[in-house]
Amino acid sequence: MTNPSQEQPLSFELALKVADAAIFAKTSRHLKNIEIAVLRGAWLGQKYDEIATTSGYAPEYIKHDVGPKLWQTLSLSLGEKVSKSNLMAILAQQNRQEKNEEKQNNVTTKISSDLEPPVGLIPLDSAFYIERPPIESRCYEEITRLGALIRIKAPSQMGKTSLMVRMLAHTKQHHPYSGDIPRTYTVALNLQQADRAVFNDLDKFLRWFCASITRKLHLPHQVEDYWSETFGSKSNCTAYFEDCLLPDVNGVLVLALDQVDEVFLHPEIADDFFTLLRSWYEEAAYGDSGNCLWQNLRLIIVHSTEVYIPLDINKSPFNVGLAIELQTFTQEQVIDLAQRYGLNLLESELSALMELVSGHPYLVQQALYHLAQRDISLNQLVQTAPTDAGIYSNHLHRHLRILQEHPQLAMTYDQVLKSSIPIEIEQLLAFKLHSMGLVTLQGNQVIPSCGLYCRYFSNRI
Repeated sequence: MTNPSQEQPLSFELALKVADAAIFAKTSRHLKNIEIAVLRGAWLGQKYDEIATTSGYAPEYIKHDVGPKLWQTLSLSLGEKVSKSNLMAILAQQNRQEKNEEKQNNVTTKISSDLEPPVGLIPLDSAFYIERPPIESRCYEEITRLGALIRIKAPSQMGKTSLMVRMLAHTKQHHPYSGDIPRTYTVALNLQQADRAVFNDLDKFLRWFCASITRKLHLPHQVEDYWSETFGSKSNCTAYFEDCLLPDVNGVLVLALDQVDEVFLHPEIADDFFTLLRSWYEEAAYGDSGNCLWQNLRLIIVHSTEVYIPLDINKSPFNVGLAIELQTFTQEQVIDLAQRYGLNLLESELSALMELVSGHPYLVQQALYHLAQRDISLNQLVQTAPTDAGIYSNHLHRHLRILQEHPQLAMTYDQVLKSSIPIEIEQLLAFKLHSMGLVTLQGNQVIPSCGLYCRYFSNRI
């Protein structure tokens, strides 16, 4: 029985087709009958005398004229020296290359026709999510621990939410089911969804917090039943989790809080809310309430910037659990992503792209998407990128509006752009610029994060 994994020998008919196509592409002519006769004889291992006898030509004519000229023409057409002895190997290699190119072209065509613009969250079934080992495996392992807390930090559009949803999906997929009810429940709560007024009062915020989680779990709304004026807001919220949510779930509850930076902007509630999260983490780890249900609560906290609000280190959730800080893509990861888009970047092209966007996941995805769509060349992309006509115009305009609305932030960023060395700036401003992705932190100093921002904002601040 033939092993399907083994390559089948190349037939003469296919070899003739490969040779004729190569010569036609180079010389705009097809093989002559006498050349085909020589090619067939060589393919069968015949000597020139045998070929001459079979084809009815003089041996000297075949040996000193037709044969040498044929090998020379094939060598020029195929780009490497061809002779009677290596003919089979060269044509077989050429056939493999053509098959690979055809396959790659088919993949690229399919990808180009099916592509959706890379905006926001990368779907779970997407082929364009790039893992950053060992981050994913560490998160998947940690979230299974009793009372786990994982903190994901990175500037905007670095892939935090895409990682978060994969953690939630992994958790649900790798926990067994009990009857028709999953033993693991997951809730993703984006704090930007709360009305601005909610953040002005701790009681309002925690009521919204509990009600939102209840709705996502499709449980009966009982917040008012557990809210008592006798106890404080934090105590009411804790009681609601302890007496209502965790017992009703009757299993693991993974609570992912996205855009936690929104709370940083409201110091009137921040200290109490983060103290509350820390107390739940400690209750799960070594609490004295005697309620083991707290071990079933797993927390994921996602934020874009450093924690710049003053928090007691013994009450902060930002110095416990597993800390994950997402970095930009490496060159190898960019190459991997480019290949998934059906692109093979030359070394010079990769260098130009990395200089422009420094491996920023969102910026890289945008560039590769447009290149795969074949609506722009890399050279055109690099030239127009830092302009209002480039592919990043909306992204750049959004950052520009923020800088224009905050003159002190803009002035400070201008100093960063004009400096040829890393500089130290006011800490809060450094954190804000870093959360936008405009600077890279180096200890207490900052530098511009990529060439795109340097070129665009240098002329506009």
